Amino acid sequence: MAAPPVDLSLLLNQASYALANRLTAALAELDLSVRAYCALAKAAEGDYTQRELAERAWMDKTTMVVTLDELEGRGLAERRLSPTDRRVRVIAITGAGRKLLARAHRVVQRVYDEVLADVPAGQREAFVAVLEQLVGGPLASPFHMERPAARQRRRRTTAAAA
Repeated sequence: MAAPPVDLSLLLNQASYALANRLTAALAELDLSVRAYCALAKAAEGDYTQRELAERAWMDKTTMVVTLDELEGRGLAERRLSPTDRRVRVIAITGAGRKLLARAHRVVQRVYDEVLADVPAGQREAFVAVLEQLVGGPLASPFHMERPAARQRRRRTTAAAA
């Protein structure tokens, strides 16, 4: 059997790695990690518990705790009692966090514009739509939150054992 005509895994991995590096360098101008940016951006969308925010940002629980501790320590976010359930805390962005997030949005948009500069507008829209479809469907489970696929053991046949 011939190899697949395109190494999709390599292409997606390279694109993700290169984009993450560009975002890391660009957000460093604001002393903000990509992870912290993501947590702030998702927290700005609504009142979410730590667990809900972790799911929305595709972070594991431990990473989210460390990220929120960092954001709280810098005065960018805080854990507040939920207005609807006093037993639960939600993540709220402070005024300083909102200002930094607005600056970070501009930085991230600049990186996206640079990365997609050579792609015609219509193809950009189609590209993003296909990525959203993949991530919403067959590639929906975040890789760092799922268990690795179990490898099947090969059974030795009697003929092979002989």
